[in-house]
Amino acid sequence: MPKDVNYSNTGSPQTDGDTQWLAEQKFIEQYKAHHSFVRRVVRNLRIHYKRALWRFVIQSSRAVKRGLDIVLSLAAIVLLLPVYALTAIAIYVDAPGPVIFTQLRAGRFGKPFTMFKFRSMVVKAESEKAALLDQNESSAGVIFKMKRDPRITRVGRFIRKFSIDELPQLFNVLRGDMSLVGPRPPTLSEVAQYSLSDRKRLYVAPGITCIWQVSGRSEIDFAGQVKLDVAYIQSQSLWTDLRILLKTIPAVLLGKGAY
Repeated sequence: MPKDVNYSNTGSPQTDGDTQWLAEQKFIEQYKAHHSFVRRVVRNLRIHYKRALWRFVIQSSRAVKRGLDIVLSLAAIVLLLPVYALTAIAIYVDAPGPVIFTQLRAGRFGKPFTMFKFRSMVVKAESEKAALLDQNESSAGVIFKMKRDPRITRVGRFIRKFSIDELPQLFNVLRGDMSLVGPRPPTLSEVAQYSLSDRKRLYVAPGITCIWQVSGRSEIDFAGQVKLDVAYIQSQSLWTDLRILLKTIPAVLLGKGAY
C-alpha cells in the first residue's frame, strides 16, 4: 500500500514519519524554552535570596554593634560621672577657660561632626599650631604630633597620658556620631591630604579605640595606623570589638605611647 502522505501549508508532501518528527522537535523546543525560563527564575530567586540574606546579616551586625555602643557608653557615662566632675575642676583651676574642647572631625564617609574632648591645651592652642608645624614629629606629615608640645597644660599631660581627655566622646557614641570601636576620627584638614587608599579608613563610623590604640598608639606612624584600621574594617565582628575593648583597659592604665 502506498505510504500515507500529508501536505504542509506550503503544499509540499509530508509523510506520517515527518509529521511525528516535527511534533517531537516542537515539543523539545517548547520543553527547552520552558526549562530555560524555569532555570532563569530559579537563578534570579537565588540571587535575590542571597542579597536579602546578606543585607539582613549586615543590618543585624550594625544593629547589634549600635546596641552595644548605646548600652556600654551610657553605663560608662554614669559610672564615670565623678571622674568627669574632678577632671573639669582640675582643668579650669590649672588653665581657666572652657573645660570641653570641640572640633569638627570626619565621620563615616567623611561626613563632618562635632567631636568632644576635655581641653588638654591652652585656650588659643589652635591659633598657635601654625607656628609649630615645622616641629611636627610625624614622618608622614598628615597628622601633627609633638611629644613636648608647649601648648599642653600640666593637667593636660596627665589626662592625655591616661586618655581621660577622650571620655567626653562617650556622648558622641551615644549620639551616633561615633562607635566605641573604630578608626580614630581625623580632622577635616587631615582628610584633605588623604590618598585614595587612606580614605578606606572612612568606610565605617569612627571610634574611641581601635587596633592601633592598643598596639602602640602614637608610636605607630600614619601609614601603620591606616594599615591597622583597614585590617580592622575588613575583619570587624562583635568578638573583635569586645577583644579590642578589653585590650584598651590595660593600654589606657599603662599609658604607653600616649602624648
